[in-house]
Amino acid sequence: MRVLICDDHPIVRKGLRDILEQEGTRVTIGEVASAEAALELARKKTWDTVVLDITMPGRSGLELLKDLKRERPNLPVLVLSVHPAEQYAVRVLRAGASGYLTKESAPEELLTAVRRIVRGGRYVSPSVGETLAADLSRPADELPHQGLSDREFEIMRLLASGKRVSEIAAELHLSVKTVSTYRARVLTKLNLRTTAQVMRYAITHGLVD
Repeated sequence: MRVLICDDHPIVRKGLRDILEQEGTRVTIGEVASAEAALELARKKTWDTVVLDITMPGRSGLELLKDLKRERPNLPVLVLSVHPAEQYAVRVLRAGASGYLTKESAPEELLTAVRRIVRGGRYVSPSVGETLAADLSRPADELPHQGLSDREFEIMRLLASGKRVSEIAAELHLSVKTVSTYRARVLTKLNLRTTAQVMRYAITHGLVD
């Protein structure tokens, strides 16, 4: 297998490499720390799958996922996240991911997940399956946060976790003005007026850790 790992933390990349190389698995691994580097390497070389962290500085993992599927529609992508399934799973699977795995469950499930999606299948853990079932059982009218763009959703979650606009800007490598613009869009789309209301909304709908 040829696996491209995209995660901005070197310790996490090493851990993923160790898991994939266990049990004598024959695997060639590429490592990148940013969306830009991932796209460049995906264009230069052939990969069987990409293991992608959803939360990265600069361009988010969701944006990278859509770029990868646009340029390499047949390349299966396994999204890896520290966030619980109910916060991101449905969104990334709709965006074209072949699987969703939390980092907490990666030691036990990563190799199985990668093998399955390389063979053309999909992989979701039991917790993700429950989330998908719950999503399908909802009324057709979508909740306001489901109408947010990927970047708006990401910034909404960061606001709801108590981070200030300046902190979000530093974390995502964006300008304060840009983050303020996104914040205004989030408030408008959620029909809210303050960050405190965003916090309550996110907690009510299980959108923050």
